[in-house]
Amino acid sequence: MWGEASRRAALLGRDAELNRRNYYEASVQRDAPLPPAQGALRVDVLVVGAGFSGLSAAIELALRGYRVAVLEAGRVCGGASGRNGGQAIAGFAGGQQPFETQLGRADARLAWDMSLQALDLVDARIAEFGIDCDRRFGYLYVADAPRKARALEAEFAQLERDYGFATTLARGPAVRALINSPRYGAAVYERRSGHLHPLKYGLGLLRAAQSLGVQVFEHAAVRSLSRGAELVARTDGGQINAKFAVLAGNYSLEAHGPDVAPRINRRIMPVGTYILGTAPLGEALSQQLIPNGAAVCDNNVVLDYFRCSADHRMLFGGRVSYSQTTPPNLQRVMQRRMERIFPQLRGVAVEFLWGGFVDISMNRAPDFGRVDHNIYYLQGFSGHGVALSGLAGKLAAQAIAGQAERFDLFARLQHRNFPGGSLLRTPALVLGMAYHRLRDML
Repeated sequence: MWGEASRRAALLGRDAELNRRNYYEASVQRDAPLPPAQGALRVDVLVVGAGFSGLSAAIELALRGYRVAVLEAGRVCGGASGRNGGQAIAGFAGGQQPFETQLGRADARLAWDMSLQALDLVDARIAEFGIDCDRRFGYLYVADAPRKARALEAEFAQLERDYGFATTLARGPAVRALINSPRYGAAVYERRSGHLHPLKYGLGLLRAAQSLGVQVFEHAAVRSLSRGAELVARTDGGQINAKFAVLAGNYSLEAHGPDVAPRINRRIMPVGTYILGTAPLGEALSQQLIPNGAAVCDNNVVLDYFRCSADHRMLFGGRVSYSQTTPPNLQRVMQRRMERIFPQLRGVAVEFLWGGFVDISMNRAPDFGRVDHNIYYLQGFSGHGVALSGLAGKLAAQAIAGQAERFDLFARLQHRNFPGGSLLRTPALVLGMAYHRLRDML
C-alpha cells in the first residue's frame, strides 16, 4: 500500500514539474493563493477538488441554496482542468457503443443529448458570469489513412442517422479547404463543438462560485474522510462537517489521503498527454493552416489534437504516454509530429511545452456514481472533460437535491478495473497501446 501511495505522489510531482512551461499559466494573472482550511467548519456539501467538475457542482449547489466548501490539494484548476487541450467536444471518448450496449438505444440517446447540453452549459456559464475565455466554435475530425477515412465516415453517418447530429464530410482535395495539410484524406466538420482557454474558463468558474458564497480553500488536502450520516473531513489545519460530499478530483484525489476515494481509483488510469505552444504565427498563417479556426483531432487510438490560440500560436497536443513517465526528447518529438502535419511550421520556435496526467476509464465512458449514500464521485472523462465535467457537476448537484434520474443514467454504466492490480496494470496498458500504435501506422 505504501508503494502505491508513493508511486502516486511521484506521479503528481512529475505532473507539477512538467507544468512549469504551461502556456495557459503564462497567459493569465492568478490571484494570491487562497488560504487553507483552518479550524472547524460546518456546511451542507463538501466538494473535494477545485477543477471544472468540482467548481460546477459547487455553483449548482449554491444556486440551490446549499452551503458549500471546496477543498483543493493544490491550486484551483492546477490539474487537468488548467492544462488540457481546451477542446469542448460533443459526445463521449468511447463513442455511443457502451451506452447502446448497456443502457439501450433510448437511454443512449438521452446520454447523447446530455453531451450537447454540456456544451450549452459551458456557454450559459460564460454568458451568465461574464467569463472571458477565448471561446471559438467549430470542430474538425480528420483521418490520415484510407481505413481510418472509412471508419470516420461510418461513425458520423451513424451519428446523423441515429442521433440527428449534422456534419459536413470532405474527401480528397476538398479537405485542404478545411485544413491545409497534406496528411489527411478525409475530414468531418461540425459546429456544436469548439475550443476555449481552459484556465481562463476555470478561474472564471472560481469567481462565479465565490460570488455565490462558496468557500474555496487551496493547499487543503483531505487527510481523512469519516463516513456516516454526517461526514467529517480533516485537513492539516481544519475539520469540515457536511451532510454530503462530491469527490471531483479524478486521479488527483491521490493527492489527498488514501481513504478518500477507496476502490474507485482502480477503474481509472492516469495517462500522460503533452502540448507544445509555438511562438505567435500571425493571423494570416493561422488562417492559412486552419481556415475556419476550428479545433482538430484525428481518429487514431493514439491521437493528435491541435488548434490555434487567440494570439495565433499553434497549440499542438499528442505524444500520449501510458507508462507514467515523461517521454524522452519530448519537445523534439512533438515538434516533428507537428511539422509532419504542417510542413509550413518547420523551424518555427517553440516557446511552451507542458502536459500532465488525465484519467481514462477502460471503455472511455465517464464514470459517475456513489461511494456511499451521501458521497458522490465524478471521474473517467477520458479526454472529453472540458464540457462533460460541467455537466457532471450539475448532475451531482441535482442528485443531492433529490433529482437523481439523470445522474443515475450514467451511474448504471458498468466499469471494469484495469487489469493487473497496482503493480501490473501500467505495464499491461503499455503493451496494449503499443499494439494500437502499430495499427495506427497501417
